[in-house]
Amino acid sequence: MSGLSKILKHGLSFGGGSGGFKQPPFWPGDDLAARFGRSAPVNAEERIESSFEDYVHKAYKANGIVFACVTARMLPFSEALFRYQEMNTEDGAPGPLSYGPGLAPLDKPGRLLTRMEQDNSLAGNSYHTMVNGKLRHLRPDWVTTITGVPGDPDASPFGLEAEILSYIYHPTTRNKSGRRPDPVLLTPARVSHYAPIPDPEAQWRGMSWLTPVLNEIQGDQAITNHKKKFFRNGATSNFVVTYDPNLSPAHFAEYVELFNAAHAGSDSAYKTIHLGGGADAKMAGADLKNLDFKAVQGAGETRIAAAAGVGSIIARLSEGLQGSALNSGNYNSAKRQYADMTLRPLWRNAAEALEKFSSPAPGYGLWYAYKHIDFLQEDAKDAAEIFNLEATSTRTLTDSGFDPESVKVAVSTQSVMALKHTGRPSVQLQEGPQPLTPAPTNGDTA
Repeated sequence: MSGLSKILKHGLSFGGGSGGFKQPPFWPGDDLAARFGRSAPVNAEERIESSFEDYVHKAYKANGIVFACVTARMLPFSEALFRYQEMNTEDGAPGPLSYGPGLAPLDKPGRLLTRMEQDNSLAGNSYHTMVNGKLRHLRPDWVTTITGVPGDPDASPFGLEAEILSYIYHPTTRNKSGRRPDPVLLTPARVSHYAPIPDPEAQWRGMSWLTPVLNEIQGDQAITNHKKKFFRNGATSNFVVTYDPNLSPAHFAEYVELFNAAHAGSDSAYKTIHLGGGADAKMAGADLKNLDFKAVQGAGETRIAAAAGVGSIIARLSEGLQGSALNSGNYNSAKRQYADMTLRPLWRNAAEALEKFSSPAPGYGLWYAYKHIDFLQEDAKDAAEIFNLEATSTRTLTDSGFDPESVKVAVSTQSVMALKHTGRPSVQLQEGPQPLTPAPTNGDTA
């Protein structure tokens, strides 16, 4: 049984007693005992499945392709801003974005979004909590999700009534005196949990996009190591040196040592080899060109970029920076696909996770604003065409008798349902004056 499980089973105290959990003074009023009863179920823990430190040190910090893909996700993602959006409009269409004082904790979300997406890439989960009015990042491998039925510690954590009871933040680092910080119990209302890709084997936990491509990452590392060994061995694949069969073992070992001292390593590349004692050196294998490292490694890089949702063009990988991929049309298409299939869903998930910290008014929800992001802007020609189309649509709808304010909302949200008619039809639809029938004169017949 893990140390955390022992605490959950034997020492659940909510005020910070020995062997229990510490509840900081800046979180008053959380009725934790009502959620757990006398104890918490010990078989209802969910932690990130992967080794966070391994992903950080063996992938993110040790592999340039992984770093490039995580950065390509993280930097544009961090450019969004948060705003309120009316959700319960009369016609069901989302309303325009607006600002309110409740958004103050999210006013400058760049660092927050950077952390959220970095955690998501490396752990599949990102956790934040509010401390004294400021958002505090929780390292994902130090957070455990406790699930079960409120007030019933004997209920199955997989039952239909089960829900998240709490999150436990338990840092494993020690201070200078060797003491670890006390675990902290947090109610779900105080934790934003960002996990865009659900782990199919868990109820609440997310999964890193790195997990399915671990083999590709290991293969890329192996190829890189192979190239390093190639240069260490004199920029050749392998030498086979044949010696006189009558050479004694002692002399054989001596010759091997002398050969390595004179010819091994990249510093000895391309030097003339002089052999004696009946030795015959032949090259075995091929050079880097014949081994076609670029094709093999490039295919693995592309699979990693595909799993990251960025593609080789956006990640600036070799296969995305050659041939037709360099054409502006292909780049713009890759950028649009990246925005539509990766960035927008991630922003939506982030807004849902952080909404509890934004205090939206009834009928409003937290949403994201992205039109200010240069990376997602079309080129100047496309922007001018879009503006012209929107202006034309606005003029046409207004002239047709629709309320100007509803026209603005309909054009900005691309929703016909937002239109409201004034009841005054266009002049083109009004009947004109009827011609007068001349009065009959004498002599005219009926």
